[in-house]
Amino acid sequence: MDLYEFQARDIFEDGGVPVLSGITATDPAQARAAAEELGFPCVIKAQVKIGGRGKAGGVKLAHSADEAESIAADILGMDIRGHTVHKVMVAQGADIAEEYYFSILLDRAERTHIALCSREGGMDIETLAVERPEALVKYQLDPSIGINDEVARSVLGEAGFTDTDALVPALVSLWNVYSQHDATLVEVNPLVRLADGSIIALDGKVTLDDNAAFRHPDHAALADNSSTDEREVAAQEAGLNYVRLDGQVGIIGNGAGLVMSTLDVVALAGEKYGVRPANFLDIGGGASAEVMAAGLDVILSDPQVKSVFVNVFGGITACDAVASGIIGALDLLGDNASKPIVVRLDGNRVEEGLAILREAHNPLVTIVPTMDQAAEIAAELAA
Repeated sequence: MDLYEFQARDIFEDGGVPVLSGITATDPAQARAAAEELGFPCVIKAQVKIGGRGKAGGVKLAHSADEAESIAADILGMDIRGHTVHKVMVAQGADIAEEYYFSILLDRAERTHIALCSREGGMDIETLAVERPEALVKYQLDPSIGINDEVARSVLGEAGFTDTDALVPALVSLWNVYSQHDATLVEVNPLVRLADGSIIALDGKVTLDDNAAFRHPDHAALADNSSTDEREVAAQEAGLNYVRLDGQVGIIGNGAGLVMSTLDVVALAGEKYGVRPANFLDIGGGASAEVMAAGLDVILSDPQVKSVFVNVFGGITACDAVASGIIGALDLLGDNASKPIVVRLDGNRVEEGLAILREAHNPLVTIVPTMDQAAEIAAELAA
């Protein structure tokens, strides 16, 4: 679960990370009142779970109450890379001397935690990593130690810092937030040194591990589905692993590895037709016909989807259950199902599954024997 900046700020403050005061507002009048309370200058910041707010005009400095109210009116309702701004945070201004970058994240490839640190904060860290990789230190952490004073000084030293006394406590506190909340990402960009030498986390990004939710019942209060795509909410309620992308070919598979492979073959086939995968949807290894139907319902309800590719290798999930789910979903959706569905089945009870599809004679369903052929046909149909 990704948190809004104001939520990350509150968690930082509770964890001892130095932050500035901030007040949220959902209308211009509230923003004006918050600005008057915090003083000037102050910063009006769009609260969306996406980067690039500053470049999109979602972060602006206000020097008066009138200006704060006007800026809030402009930002509220703004669309930032597909995310509508429903709330802003009014934050204290700061006399910044230097800007740094620091993050802790789960490195799934190496099965460990790493810290990223740079003296060059405030900019797009992805751009820095590509254009000047030597300016970004990647430090592998021992999970049994994490970040203590000694490790913090080592990280900072490798990043080229010489004056580390004020920074060390901030890095230790950020590790404590990361570990105590079972986060997979804690990022501060920028982590700033003020003119008086103090260190402040001026921004914050936190991602919590949903697998650890049972250890943190208080995290449930942080969830906000008001700005979440309704299909993502429906998929989550059905227990599906779903991520919406920006293409035209809907994808359903059983198992993350198979779905990722399907994304690749669809992307490759789609180059010829100018189409791309529309989503990642994993129905899991033991999905029932009902789960299959729920997944198909989620994808068919997406207006950007033009065709659907169901790619299943039967194991725990038998192919006849998948086929029954497809036909059941189409019967349930009725006239609302109007998009072509390309199906490739293999594995456990594949003949029974294919027989179910053939006997149904649904004009929307095309049965294809191989994954590559199915990807080609799904891409052509989407185009």
